[in-house]
Amino acid sequence: MQTIKIERDERGVALVVFNRPDVHNAFDEVMIREVIQTFADLGKDESVRVIILGAEGKSFCAGADLNWMKRAAEFDEDQNREDAGELALMLNAIYACPKPVIARVQGNAFGGGVGVVAAADIAIGVSDAVFSLSEVKLGIIPAVISPYVIEAIGARYARRYFATAERMSASEAYRIGLLHDLAASVDAMDEMIATLCNALLANGPKAMQAAKTLIQAVSQKSIDDELMEETVERIAQIRSTEEAKEGIGAFLSKRKPSWVRE
Repeated sequence: MQTIKIERDERGVALVVFNRPDVHNAFDEVMIREVIQTFADLGKDESVRVIILGAEGKSFCAGADLNWMKRAAEFDEDQNREDAGELALMLNAIYACPKPVIARVQGNAFGGGVGVVAAADIAIGVSDAVFSLSEVKLGIIPAVISPYVIEAIGARYARRYFATAERMSASEAYRIGLLHDLAASVDAMDEMIATLCNALLANGPKAMQAAKTLIQAVSQKSIDDELMEETVERIAQIRSTEEAKEGIGAFLSKRKPSWVRE
């Protein structure tokens, strides 16, 4: 990997780190491909239980790399479509990863970097981080990141921040739902994330995967007979799995389930 570092611990926590601090971890075609590959690999790795997505340097992610944007400016419509398609695949690789993904936002996030934060399942940021959906300043729109950002902050706030491109504080990002929690310092953020990892590692791995797909299947749908039938089918299927039997058996026996390591 040229642009990413990966570390693992014995519990099954993988740390994926953007490693282009000299350009504020802006992504180009190489980094996009490496993120896609990394999340595909970690998603299939049964030894990995939780993924933390962080970054080196002062910024979490400044969005698109300027040199990459210069090259894209010379593209025709078909080339731009293919280029944007790779970015869409990168964001979806994070969003649809079967493992819970925690964004560790230690610095600023602009443009596509906000999309990365929104694509994660949980986002924790330091209180001095700054965010901006800055695309319209460049005469473009936050199209590819929009499904994730709108899911995170809602259409009403998207109307404002997509149009104004104004900078928002970490406290504002927290208020509108882009961040789940704020930390006073990087050390405090890492303590929060360690607590979250402990909570996630106590849960059934396959159950957490199923919970992620459940949200995507149920969100924004009308509560009707079809949806109720789908939820009944989902719980019926998972109750019959070995993991569910182990989890319920452990609870009734007042012992830890097999997936919890000392």
